[in-house]
Amino acid sequence: MPAFAPWQRRIYEQAAAALDASRLGHGLLFCGPAQLGKRAVAERLAQRLLCQQRGADGEPCGACRSCHLLAAGTHPDFQVVSFVPNKEGTRLRTEIVIEQVRRLSEQLSLTPQYGGAQVAILDPADAINHAACNALLKTLEEPVPGRYLWLVSAHPARLSATIRSRCQRLEFRLPPPDEALAWLKTHGHADVVAREALEAARGHPGLAHEWLQGDGLKLRREVATDLAKLGRGEAAVVETAQRWVGDDNAALRLRHAADLALAEAAGLTDPVRARSLAAWFDQANRTRDLLRTTVRADLAVVELLLAWRAEEGRRANGGSRG
Repeated sequence: MPAFAPWQRRIYEQAAAALDASRLGHGLLFCGPAQLGKRAVAERLAQRLLCQQRGADGEPCGACRSCHLLAAGTHPDFQVVSFVPNKEGTRLRTEIVIEQVRRLSEQLSLTPQYGGAQVAILDPADAINHAACNALLKTLEEPVPGRYLWLVSAHPARLSATIRSRCQRLEFRLPPPDEALAWLKTHGHADVVAREALEAARGHPGLAHEWLQGDGLKLRREVATDLAKLGRGEAAVVETAQRWVGDDNAALRLRHAADLALAEAAGLTDPVRARSLAAWFDQANRTRDLLRTTVRADLAVVELLLAWRAEEGRRANGGSRG
């Protein structure tokens, strides 16, 4: 088995047992927070299903033609549907469209070339548009024996209730703190910074690992410093906002800002201040959502930071209002 994290291994073993007992449904929904390894578990399960010479433990051999084709990404009975380039070829689409789902359905209606099964993974499933959703529902409602359609989603609530009801659910959850910390340490992170990252990521080991590998944690510290300076009137709002949106990390900065407000609110006994921080937390998340629209990001962030500075000013003057 690949080097699965403990929480991945638990889900995989559960699904593998259902597969071996012929209890694995046509439609599966791999759901839970992003960056917990849902896609990797789905792909390993597909390899187990398609392998031609499974071992005594049911695990794929890794050596048969089917396993080689899967490793090369050319297995004719396995497909992944995700974002594709737009018509101009300038960027990836931000949604999965009906043409993709129709091609998927056509493929699943064919006889498997290797005589076993066919597996299709849709990731992220919650990115399908309305028309594609209807086409997907038709495929889920008319299962063909030996054809498997697996949906991967960090936001399953965005899928229609009808689609969710047609799928067996494999739920990925955040692991216990001790398990998450131990996993981070096995990836070479020192105890102190691993704890800091895990707390910042609200117990999410995948997110903490990503931040420790890159500049995520450093960025969080910078955001905390910026907010403190703005609150004291030591930094300019417009300049700070332009810096926050001046690279590809705008969404992460806003996430950190929102989380820092939430963390501060959690430790307060003043209900008025706590409500004010909760409202600003919501505003920061709405501003982050606006980054995906045509709204000018710098203006949206200026408005957010002005609200922060105003609230901090009221607090400093002893006149905090909810």
